[in-house]
Amino acid sequence: MVDIGTLSLIILLGMFALLAIGMPLGFASAFLAVVTLLLKFDVDILFRTFGQGPLSVLGQAVYRQMTNYVLISIPLFIFMAALLERSGIAKDMYSSLNVWLSRTRGGIAIVTSIMAVIMAAMSGIIGGEVVLLGLIALPQMLRLGYNQNLAIGTICASGSLGTMIPPSIVLIFYGLVTETSIKALFTASFLPGFMLATFFITYIIVRTNLNPSLAPLPEPVPGEPEGNEKRLMFLGFLAKTGMWIAGVLTGRALFFTVTGDNAVVENTDPIPLGMVADLPYLAGALVVFAIIAYVIVGKKRTDAGWEMGKGLVAPIIVIGVVMGSIYGGITGITEAAGMGVIAVFVIGLLRREMNFEIVWDALVRTLRSTGTIIWVTIGASALAAAYTLVGGPTYVANLIVGYDLPTMGVILVMMLIFLIMGMFMDWIGIVLLIMPVFLPIVIRLPAEEIGFFASIDPRLIPIWFGVVFCMNMQVSFLSPPFGPAAFYLKSVAPAHISLTDIFKGFLPFIALQLLALAVLLAYPPIVTVFL
Repeated sequence: MVDIGTLSLIILLGMFALLAIGMPLGFASAFLAVVTLLLKFDVDILFRTFGQGPLSVLGQAVYRQMTNYVLISIPLFIFMAALLERSGIAKDMYSSLNVWLSRTRGGIAIVTSIMAVIMAAMSGIIGGEVVLLGLIALPQMLRLGYNQNLAIGTICASGSLGTMIPPSIVLIFYGLVTETSIKALFTASFLPGFMLATFFITYIIVRTNLNPSLAPLPEPVPGEPEGNEKRLMFLGFLAKTGMWIAGVLTGRALFFTVTGDNAVVENTDPIPLGMVADLPYLAGALVVFAIIAYVIVGKKRTDAGWEMGKGLVAPIIVIGVVMGSIYGGITGITEAAGMGVIAVFVIGLLRREMNFEIVWDALVRTLRSTGTIIWVTIGASALAAAYTLVGGPTYVANLIVGYDLPTMGVILVMMLIFLIMGMFMDWIGIVLLIMPVFLPIVIRLPAEEIGFFASIDPRLIPIWFGVVFCMNMQVSFLSPPFGPAAFYLKSVAPAHISLTDIFKGFLPFIALQLLALAVLLAYPPIVTVFL
């Protein structure tokens, strides 16, 4: 029988060795799960009685993960992202954003970051975003003479924002493994996700203004509105969009009022923006937006602005359907993913872009991506169960606590482990293998000692730790030698751009990600402000 310390070292070295020779993570994890039990228990105990003993624990752990209802949302979000990638929705969104920022220094890089945020809020799939931005934005930036490193870094860093911005698949998996509210995780990640996106955009603006040669301005288009005229058109577009949103919400509240579904009932949560008391405010907002659009801005400018920005309408609808379903209390995560797929499909049909070839290709991509995730989930769940069975979590907890580090010292050690593992391992494996070990340790730490400038409510520690973990995974998507964002971009980048060039472009953005991680560690309430 091998002691737990030696067994832990064998698992760690074995994982790196198997990954180094090219074995897929799912198979490597499953193999090490069986090896762990063989080294810890007698062979006769494992195989004497079918359905009993340590091996049955592995089967139960895998079954528990694979039968979780929320897991269905993952292929649905992947399918939605695949449909978005093949349709013209993303291209039209890019064109509309580019209209408003084309005369801004570094405007196309800023457009790319904003587009990434919108794409992340629609589907939360990282690989598809990087590939799509690489196909749409990279040729445009290189054609206009943008600095290659700036263009590469902007695309890959912004494309990985799907890790943080809901509906993030990383957050969904974390919630499944740790039994944490996924809706609460989504709410908590909003501000950190947009904070990171703001860091990227601010960096682009500052750097390109300090060194204009990094982002030359395109030649002006004859007849293109400029200055205050363009700003008024943009205000008109926003006002008309606000009118549509306020109108839909007003109609929804009226429907609930007529049907009586929004009646005030004791111990029942009110329908968000759907109660009788909300009607005056919604109607007032509709009137205000109408005044801005047709009185202050003027009908002609508003209509012109709508034509210039209507490529943003479809993404707003998809985001409204997905996130509105979740936060409006209409559906759960899984049903919201299904509604998002339907919304994208219907929009594609209305735009006459949806056909059998696109749907079939999206289904094949979904099957491949989901198959990879499922195999990793099976293998990692088995290894996590085996390691738990032999006492691994207790050993690691005692090892970390035994060094008598201060609370933030323990958390910083965990962050370092996350960053190192993220350089070599897929995030799914890290969630399934490491989180069951680390989270119980963090929960037992004194809540008042978590953070450098403010503490956190003990009940919210699992949520905070999940968001911090996702910020770590943001870094892992760019970290050499196996940063997946680099390989996603390389698959669609021009031949003269090497992997070395791509990783070189990441460096400033990795520093920004680490800065955002430092903010979350120093001031935890930034995660819980909306909870």
